[in-house]
Amino acid sequence: MTDQWDDLVDVLVAGSGAAGLTAAIAAADKGLTVLVVESTPKWGGTTSISGGGLWMPANPLMIRAGVQDSTGEARRYLDDVIGDVGPASSPERRAAFLQTVSEVVTFLGRLGVRWRRSADYPDYYPDRPGGKVGRSLEVAAFDTRLLGDWYASSRAKDSIPLPLMTDDVWLLARAWSTPSGFVRGAQFVFRSLGQLAAGKRPVGIGGALACSLMHIVRTQQTPVWLSTPIVDLIVEDGEVVGAVVERDGRRRRVRARHGVVLAAGGFANNREWRLKHHGVPGYSSAPEGDLGTAIEAGTRAGGALALMDDAWWGGSLIGPDGKSSFLVAERSLPFSIMVDANGERFTNESQSYIDLGHDMLRHDVPGPMWMITDVRHARRYLNTAYLGRKKKWIEAGLLVEEPSLKALAAKIGIDPERLAATVERFNGFARTGVDEDFGRGRTVYDNYYGDPRVKPNPNLGALERGPFRAVRIHPGDLGTKGGLLTDEHARVLREDGSVIPGLYAAGNTTASVMGRTYPGPGSTIAPAVVFGYRAARHAASR
Repeated sequence: MTDQWDDLVDVLVAGSGAAGLTAAIAAADKGLTVLVVESTPKWGGTTSISGGGLWMPANPLMIRAGVQDSTGEARRYLDDVIGDVGPASSPERRAAFLQTVSEVVTFLGRLGVRWRRSADYPDYYPDRPGGKVGRSLEVAAFDTRLLGDWYASSRAKDSIPLPLMTDDVWLLARAWSTPSGFVRGAQFVFRSLGQLAAGKRPVGIGGALACSLMHIVRTQQTPVWLSTPIVDLIVEDGEVVGAVVERDGRRRRVRARHGVVLAAGGFANNREWRLKHHGVPGYSSAPEGDLGTAIEAGTRAGGALALMDDAWWGGSLIGPDGKSSFLVAERSLPFSIMVDANGERFTNESQSYIDLGHDMLRHDVPGPMWMITDVRHARRYLNTAYLGRKKKWIEAGLLVEEPSLKALAAKIGIDPERLAATVERFNGFARTGVDEDFGRGRTVYDNYYGDPRVKPNPNLGALERGPFRAVRIHPGDLGTKGGLLTDEHARVLREDGSVIPGLYAAGNTTASVMGRTYPGPGSTIAPAVVFGYRAARHAASR
């Protein structure tokens, strides 16, 4: 009987990443009773192990800093970069995202989120109309002592337990090769030691964002049930009125008077779905709970799907433990190239990671892809994937090192003459500073992860000095991009475009408003936060 319920709340939120926690906070702020359920034993979702940035054009911190930006410029940029990809990125959804940025930043700041600007981080297509530098926000390092025992179940514990900021990353990658990198490295060390000496337990980047949001949720006294997956939605007369969740081995029926918000991530670790929709088994950096259960529940309730064939792609390394490490700075720094199984370059190694991933997937040469580097790349720059574990990687055959390019090519099964020709051509580009094949190092975004001491192009360095290394690159991702189709209020839509009353979704559970691209740093988390907020506000008005 539908009148028999185990629990009664105003809003039920499935998922504890940025989308879910923001929805819970916004609903509780309106005086609603909220319950958050998380399918895994750890809260924080992909947000906790991410870079933690939010791409927020024309945000209040930009305005206070005197940086010129507007929603009009940002809209022109989005329209140019995204194009027409259908209702997932409808004009109404783009407008809703941009118009809510200032409101949600101010709202969360009022409740205690300590925002900081990533002032030097460019949009990923800064040369396109409306492109800018410095639109991204992040959260200041968070003292996890404020969470008490609750931090023990945080997924942020799987990340770096130090006060790392986004703008640390690009400089720390060259901490021992450039003056600016060295200074930032020293600052980071002293900052970390200072906070630890003060008795703090700091966490930065994505962990800081997730912990800041959870601290507000805990302050609002909203219950969060871990190891409680959503099993199904309960529909009456076409309206979602609650959900079935599983807790402690028992199924519970939860009535949600104002609505259910699905924010439980995508399907990055659902091998069957990955093969069906992407044609690859998946080499994802997303948590193990990213299985598509919320998406599946939404479809059973009548929800339409979109962009299921896409993801937040990028090049990844797979370690001896089978875990995926996402490449950002390493592939963009000088003295490196990426080649296919024929030993040919096929992409701009320094472009945005989603474009790199698309290039990898489109490339039709069978066989493995490799990142080839000379000894200066290894000595000058930080490669976090196998930092301190080089021997294990070599023993596992995942990293190959040889004194000459010829020996390296033979070891990884590439024709030595073809690789030599590729390297010779690239080295010519490095000397002139112009990549005539793929335009590497042409934009300020490419240069962001380059080495300014390398001239004439900070992204191009000739491969001339051995020993040389090769590491295999896989088409990895930060999560999937397709899911339930939603409108500007984050309401889930049916195939005919009609709204399913009582059902909302945000984050990677939905088809992204960013379409098939990645406009700037934090283009995953920013709409997750914005539409989580909008979902709660609309639910409160029901």
